[in-house]
Amino acid sequence: MVYNRWLFRVNDVHYGRDMQVCNRIYLRRMWGSRITIGDRFVFSSGDGLNPLSRSLHGFIFADRDAVIRIGDDVGISASSLRAKQSITIGNRVKIGGDCILLDTDSHSLDYRIRASRERTADGRSVDSASAMSAPIVIEDDVLVGAKTIILKGVTIGARSIIGSGSVVTHSIPPDSIAAGNPC
Repeated sequence: MVYNRWLFRVNDVHYGRDMQVCNRIYLRRMWGSRITIGDRFVFSSGDGLNPLSRSLHGFIFADRDAVIRIGDDVGISASSLRAKQSITIGNRVKIGGDCILLDTDSHSLDYRIRASRERTADGRSVDSASAMSAPIVIEDDVLVGAKTIILKGVTIGARSIIGSGSVVTHSIPPDSIAAGNPC
């Protein structure tokens, strides 16, 4: 945990009191991005801490100019967060083992752009830079079951429960229980 606090500090991640990041986590914050984490954040990663995540290591990645905001009293187990634009997680949210939060398609939907080796002026691949992106918002008191995938443009309303193994492609209203593929 001491190493992880150092890792977060070196990467200019702003975090609150009593953060606990257990075991190895992959953390990448690109230039111009911001990651802020509230008080009492717990991130369990790998080494059998959660049998539902098969000892996977968690991952937090903020692309250039992206914003990741995590509220107070949030618990995450060996999940992956990748923000090209924005991921916001409210207070008292629990995210189960091996979940993926992805606010981007990661690649262009046009095969010609995917095949291109062209680069933007700042050195990024045109494929990655042109991928569609939309913010993810998880409101307060949400429970996300293990192995769930939350895709770009989704808002999960306050106090909702997302069943394990779901693929969330559309927003979920507050006070809902939702599951399935698509959820």
